[in-house]
Amino acid sequence: MPVKLVSVDAVQIEGFKIETKSRQHIAIVDQPQAGGGTDAGPTPLEYLFISLAGCIVTIGNIVAKQRRLPIRKIECHVEGELDTDVLMGKSTAVRSGFTGIRVHTKIDADMSQEEKEAFLKEVDARCPISDNIHHLTPVEFTVE
Repeated sequence: MPVKLVSVDAVQIEGFKIETKSRQHIAIVDQPQAGGGTDAGPTPLEYLFISLAGCIVTIGNIVAKQRRLPIRKIECHVEGELDTDVLMGKSTAVRSGFTGIRVHTKIDADMSQEEKEAFLKEVDARCPISDNIHHLTPVEFTVE
């Protein structure tokens, strides 16, 4: 079983603006102007959904290729709600994460609805981002 190490580095540039690096790629994380940022990039919450949608489409293409499915296009929309009072430190009554996440996928293919649902079920099971959202993954923090 091959194991792949994935790593990302993040450094605060100014205020809420953060530069992240993964391999040779740079991505900016920021907050909207209304939240005190400069709106130079998506928020961490939006990046979570970007990661999920991107993974669903990527794994969908892998599954389609492996199974030789005639899929022309996959689109994915992700949304969810959370109580911002927790992240702002105003409440500890509920959890800080999303109360639910909804994923809507459009699959342009000559497949029945049942075939599309079975395909999406396999994609969900093989998507590492979806797996980390569905199942508790240990997170270890260190500080210096």
